[in-house]
Amino acid sequence: MRNQVSTRTRTKGQSARRKGSPSGSKFAKGSMDYSEKSRIKGRREDRSLETGGRDDAKKDKIGRRGAARFERDRQSGRGRSVRSERTKLPEQTRVEEVDKHEEFVFGRRAVLEALKGQRALNKILLQEDAAGGSLTEILAVARDQRVIVQKVPKAKMNEIVGERSHQGVIAYTSAKNYVDLEELIQKARAKKPGLLVVLDGIEDPHNLGSILRVADGAGAAGVIIPKRRAVALTGTVAKASAGALEHVDVARVSNIGQTLLRLKEAGFWVIGTSPEAPQMYWQVDYTMPVAVVIGAEGAGISRLTAERCDVLVGLPMNGQVNSLNAGVATGILLYEIVRQRISRLSK
Repeated sequence: MRNQVSTRTRTKGQSARRKGSPSGSKFAKGSMDYSEKSRIKGRREDRSLETGGRDDAKKDKIGRRGAARFERDRQSGRGRSVRSERTKLPEQTRVEEVDKHEEFVFGRRAVLEALKGQRALNKILLQEDAAGGSLTEILAVARDQRVIVQKVPKAKMNEIVGERSHQGVIAYTSAKNYVDLEELIQKARAKKPGLLVVLDGIEDPHNLGSILRVADGAGAAGVIIPKRRAVALTGTVAKASAGALEHVDVARVSNIGQTLLRLKEAGFWVIGTSPEAPQMYWQVDYTMPVAVVIGAEGAGISRLTAERCDVLVGLPMNGQVNSLNAGVATGILLYEIVRQRISRLSK
């Protein structure tokens, strides 16, 4: 009996599986699906472990390449960030704005011909990694003519000229030719008693333009400016001078201190301006040949320049601000000189 029951049970279970009963098929197929899924999952995990290092390395390599490409594009003036800026301010518009302030020529042949033609140049920009070819000749001629050469990144040069090819060199031209210092001294001595204005590091083109205008109105023979750390004769200076630049000679020198010594040798009384001066500007006699020294905005004249002056004068400051605009200070001082000289002639 016991054997028969067990036989019937097996037979019933087997028959149930054969008939595809829900319980039988679920159990059998579920067991197979689970084991198969486990094996597939295991193989995938093993494969991911084997290739995971290579995938990460590949991603890192792509990331490094992308970062390097982005940096190259940024430095060369390409890429999305630069293009987005161009949508706000087109490249051609930026070039036109530069033209308004300071004119320039670019390209190796154009710059070389400008140098050989003795065209007045404020400075030459040279691409940092540019070398060889006609650049060697350009540097040699610039050295002979004592033109300032400044090395700058390619991205800066691209920003200046825009889409045009600069060939690694840009030359800023002067709004007017400079005169030689000795020529300016002779002209000042001819306009007796003689008046010159020496600027020690004026950096604002509007201030320089204003000073040129005052110098012309006061009858000064000319203005002397340094080559370095000071504004040159740009288009903005010419505009700010309201036409006075065409009537005032400007000499550009390498060393203000040595220039003051030369002016003293030529018979000029060198008068500097300083807020710490022991005497006011009206307490000095200006009826002799005079060279007035005006300091930079904020900093004033340098220590060495002050030591080279024969006398220092100050302007009284009774308000909360302890200094005046360089152009305003120049006007006050030059017209005191005009007043004294007119008074002397009238006597």
